[in-house]
Amino acid sequence: MSELSDTFTIRVNIADRYYPLKIKRTDEAKVRNAATKINETVFQYRKVYTDKDAQDFLAMAALQFATKLTDIDDEKSGNAYQEFLQEISQKLDSALKKQ
Repeated sequence: MSELSDTFTIRVNIADRYYPLKIKRTDEAKVRNAATKINETVFQYRKVYTDKDAQDFLAMAALQFATKLTDIDDEKSGNAYQEFLQEISQKLDSALKKQ
C-alpha cells in the first residue's frame, strides 16, 4: 500500500466544532474514540460549570487527560526501575552462586 493511500482525511467533531484531520487509516478508530472521550469529558464539565465557555471546558479536559497521561508515564517509569532492580538482583544471585 502506498503512503498516499495509507492516509486520508476525516472530520472530527470536538466540542461542537469540526476539525479535518489527515490520519493513517489504521488510526481512524483510535482518533474517533479519543474525540468521543474528549466530548464526553467536555459534556461533564458543561453540566457542572454553567458559567464557563467551550474554551474553558476544553482546557479542563486537556488538563484531566494530561494528568492521566502523566500518571501512566510515572507508572511505566516505576516499572522500568523495578525491572532494572530485578535484573541486577538476578545477576548478583547468579554471581554469588558461581562462587
